[in-house]
Amino acid sequence: MSEVEREAMEFDVVIVGAGPAGLSAAIKLKQLDTDLNVVVLEKGSEVGAHILSGAVLDPAGLDALIPDWKEKGAPVNVEVTEDHFYVLGQNGRMRLPSFTMPSFMHNHGNYVVSMGNVCRWLAEQAESMGVEIFPGMACSELVYGEDGEVKGVVAGEFGKNPDGTAGPSYEPGMEVLGKYVMLGEGARGSLSKAAIGKFGLDRDCDVQKFGLGMKEIWEVAPENHKPGRVVHTMGWPLGAKNTGGSFMYHLDNNQVLVGLIVDLNYKNPHLFPYMEFQKMKHHSIFADTLKGGKRVAYGARVVTKGGYQSIPRSAFPGGLLLGCSIGLVNLPRIKGNHNAMHSGIHAAQAVHAAISAGRSGDVVEEYTDAIKSGPIGKDLKPVRNVAPLNGKFGLLGGLLLGGIDMWIANILKFNILGTRSHGKTDAASTGKAKDYPIIEYNKPDGVLSFDRLTNVSFSATNHEEEQPCHLQLLDPDLPVRINLPEYAEPAQRYCPAGVYEMIYDDKGEKPRFQINAQNCVHCKTCDIKDPLQNINWATPQGGEGPNYPNM
Repeated sequence: MSEVEREAMEFDVVIVGAGPAGLSAAIKLKQLDTDLNVVVLEKGSEVGAHILSGAVLDPAGLDALIPDWKEKGAPVNVEVTEDHFYVLGQNGRMRLPSFTMPSFMHNHGNYVVSMGNVCRWLAEQAESMGVEIFPGMACSELVYGEDGEVKGVVAGEFGKNPDGTAGPSYEPGMEVLGKYVMLGEGARGSLSKAAIGKFGLDRDCDVQKFGLGMKEIWEVAPENHKPGRVVHTMGWPLGAKNTGGSFMYHLDNNQVLVGLIVDLNYKNPHLFPYMEFQKMKHHSIFADTLKGGKRVAYGARVVTKGGYQSIPRSAFPGGLLLGCSIGLVNLPRIKGNHNAMHSGIHAAQAVHAAISAGRSGDVVEEYTDAIKSGPIGKDLKPVRNVAPLNGKFGLLGGLLLGGIDMWIANILKFNILGTRSHGKTDAASTGKAKDYPIIEYNKPDGVLSFDRLTNVSFSATNHEEEQPCHLQLLDPDLPVRINLPEYAEPAQRYCPAGVYEMIYDDKGEKPRFQINAQNCVHCKTCDIKDPLQNINWATPQGGEGPNYPNM
């Protein structure tokens, strides 16, 4: 616990993160007991400012939470009308017929949405029920009780100098305390990472795996717009050895959502995920839609892809992990928002029962059981081998073996391959630079493809410079001493916002590792992919980072 003296506010339940998981938990708590005092703390400048998702929404979670969401005006209007899946080559494509995929892979009955706008609507529903929501309140640390349980968070600390000392306008923030604390920060949340480490929540599960998702919103020519059209691809430009996939979703108002997910288990440190995304848009399957249009927004965020076997224990003394804090994305479906909402519902039910029984600060094991045995487990268990098979056998082998395993699981309700292990972490998967070829990329043309810094300006990212750097190097010498000679310092490339660069003197010598923290879009890739795990992502001041309009 911090030595700084702070005022305290007490609630029944404290929820960190106004994403689909946290807001669903808040709403469900108030549905169960209108007298519960529930607060949601959001680090973004407003609800939705840090939400980035594809997104094709499976409405199952929304149906369970607010059955009459249509009548209440949820911004879920564009139903999927076309569903296409392609394997791409550089100059061609092969469509996979829908009958080759299990029924749960089909998108009919789902909706193309902006999850940022869905979360804004969920926040309105929660506030109308009496939930207090505070945006711009970054939670910088956990608060522990006498027995080591989590009893709250520190929120709203502002005004530190770059060296960490209190500045002239320093505000220490408050201790926001609750009988239970729910962490719904999304993938690789800083408080969730701390809780997992302190309580050893990942001792009995496989390693978590991640992909870097990059996304742009385009306004396209009306003749190229087909509301409800959904396209997924795999293959080019990532090739047969590097896994991931792209998407293009037609929303309303002539808007198209286009993006690429690059699995972070790639070995070649010369790979440049952002440039792979820019190259991808030149394929005719995307270019034919985007030509004549304009990009209006850009963002990036890691997504979890470990699946069922990578879910850590989800409850700890005094708290619970929600949504992508534990990793609930169904990889082959490229969907996790419905499971995030289910997790919020389960968490609320378990905590409500605990509080009603007079409990507080203990481990709510009922929640962990609900995650595995309820709709989330039923969704993730049949597809649990897709990610490890892709990682081991690449595109073609993974597609074949994973497809067979999914089909049989869909029909016979068991996986013939048992449960495959992921093996290495994404950081440990990174190979030495000398063992892999340098990859050359064409310069962006400014029409379909753009340089990183120009695109970052379309994320409306902003950070106050006079504060401690939230991208912390555990050893400041490692980037130059080890990462540069052995791995060609991959941070220069894996960051989708140009945060990290090597600076040389006039003679091209004396390299220096520079961190441009102001560019950070809070994707968390550096915290995951750095081969020496030397970068720790800590939360900056509240309200900072990207300000996504409708991602």
